[in-house]
Amino acid sequence: MEDIKARIYWLMGWRAVIVTLLLGLSLAFQVTKGERVETFYALIVCTYAATIIYALVIRKLSDPEVLVQFAWAQVAIDFLLETILIARTGGIESPFAVLYVISVTVASLVSRRRVGLLTASLCIILFGILTNVQLHGLAEGWGWLLHTRLSAAETLHAFGVYSLAFLVVGYLSGALADQLGQADLSLREKEQGLSRLRAFHENIVHSISSGVFTTDENGRITSFNPAAQEATGYDFQQVRGRHWREVFDWHPNHLEGERTEGVSANVRFDVECKRFDGNRLILGMTLGPLHERGEQKGLVGVFKDLTQIRDLEEEMRRKQWLASLGEMSAGMAHEIRNPLGALAGAMQMLRKDLQADETSQRLMDIAIREATRLDAIITEFLQYARPPALNLAEYDLYKVLAETLDLVQHEARIRRGISIKVVPCAGALRAQVDQDQMKQVFWNLAVNAFDAMPAGGELTITAGSRKVDVAGRKADVIEVSFHDTGEGIPKNNLDKIFLPFFTTKQRGSGLGLAAVHRIVDLHGGWIKVESHEGQGTRFGVCLPRTADAGVRLWHEGREPWKRS
Repeated sequence: MEDIKARIYWLMGWRAVIVTLLLGLSLAFQVTKGERVETFYALIVCTYAATIIYALVIRKLSDPEVLVQFAWAQVAIDFLLETILIARTGGIESPFAVLYVISVTVASLVSRRRVGLLTASLCIILFGILTNVQLHGLAEGWGWLLHTRLSAAETLHAFGVYSLAFLVVGYLSGALADQLGQADLSLREKEQGLSRLRAFHENIVHSISSGVFTTDENGRITSFNPAAQEATGYDFQQVRGRHWREVFDWHPNHLEGERTEGVSANVRFDVECKRFDGNRLILGMTLGPLHERGEQKGLVGVFKDLTQIRDLEEEMRRKQWLASLGEMSAGMAHEIRNPLGALAGAMQMLRKDLQADETSQRLMDIAIREATRLDAIITEFLQYARPPALNLAEYDLYKVLAETLDLVQHEARIRRGISIKVVPCAGALRAQVDQDQMKQVFWNLAVNAFDAMPAGGELTITAGSRKVDVAGRKADVIEVSFHDTGEGIPKNNLDKIFLPFFTTKQRGSGLGLAAVHRIVDLHGGWIKVESHEGQGTRFGVCLPRTADAGVRLWHEGREPWKRS
């Protein structure tokens, strides 16, 4: 329908242009000769008035068949006005007979059908009637179609030439209209095929689970599929036109820079960057050239979010290490504890029996005190090494956190310059947990954050739920994070912070984070750690919605979440 309307508007526009040029020039010529030009005035006014009426009427038409009939009505009125103009300007001798040719051509092009011969025949009939009326002087009494200066033979010859011209133009315009119609149909089919192919390709790109982006020759992003938006947290409008290295915060070393600069073949590498919300993001990316007609027009990148997999790999390595270390250390602790108890008892007996001087007595007190302290440390370690029995029940983890915050707030008040910011949770975070053990986890992480801010700072505590994807399987997890603004953890210590007895504090046994790790592990969860020296540390406790599967797998000697 829109195509028909466009052709009708085109017809109306060309009619106004032709009338303005031909009749306007003829009008000027007639005025210079001093002749009367009432007919020209009338035809010009009628043409412009009809065009205005056409423009008003076509806005109200929507049926394609009615629009075609409306177009044919305009062509018929054009033939009528042209016939009147030819009759008033000399009939067979009129220079405006050529307007029939234009109307035949336009009628064929507007309808896009083989109607050229039909309209040409109509022109021959109208022109033949004018010629016969003029030749026999039938309208001389009205002042119309005055007798021609041509002889009868010359008149018939002129009529024959015009008729042949009308037929040739009608045939050619009909053939041209037919070819245009076929070309238009072929073009529409190709456009539809191209649209279907484009939609098919877009559906493929949008449906795959891997992130996909493309760039131009300058490395600026031109497309960003939904999986890429979900993985990075950016929408397409936020990354459009930005360099891909800027979006993924990719600052390679010299060797990696050479591999990713001027890519001519697929290159595989890992990218560690930040999501839009600031969380750590590890991507396995494949970068390759994007070709168009044999020429490289940019780059195409395909990536997968490896953050969760890497976190679980680190967690698995840590668990294996801790399991081996715990087994060995527990045996050593038992072996040390027995002679240590005997040694402490012997020193106490010696202290009572011997009358030593003051210095010897003080040294004996130190030896007994340190032996007692060492026994307490060993006892604490044995409690850590022996997995506690969990009393699981369904709780709102945010409420468990809120109950712990009362003690945390009190501890913060007795510290210097410590403030706590708690981000409210939108809904309930229900999970199967041992609430006493989880309160111990939250307390240890909060106190650990306070110790990391000796000069003061802010601890931000957030809780919420999110989806994780491990080995192609998705699950809901609850994440509670503790983000401090303290000194941060040196990079070479990040792998050691959960080891028993590892501590950088002047006081403490180094079992606090180890106990946190053990409790979270028994719940089938894991801990994420992100830290930068001088910028603070973020501990994230991730727990499954149903912890019983994780506990069962742990007691079976299998890795939690490998099955889910």
